[in-house]
Amino acid sequence: MAKTSLKNIQKQKKKARRAIPRAKVTRVQGNTPAVRSRLKKQAGKARAAAAKAAV
Repeated sequence: MAKTSLKNIQKQKKKARRAIPRAKVTRVQGNTPAVRSRLKKQAGKARAAAAKAAV
């Protein structure tokens, strides 16, 4: 069982404050081969678009 001492609570709060705010995942994608390949394709398209915009 996790400890809930004051020190540990403060540590968790500090870590939470230090964390970079990121957008929550709206739909959990999973780890199946089909999903991974689809995400890889999406990521590639996004990278290409970003590279095109940077030029």
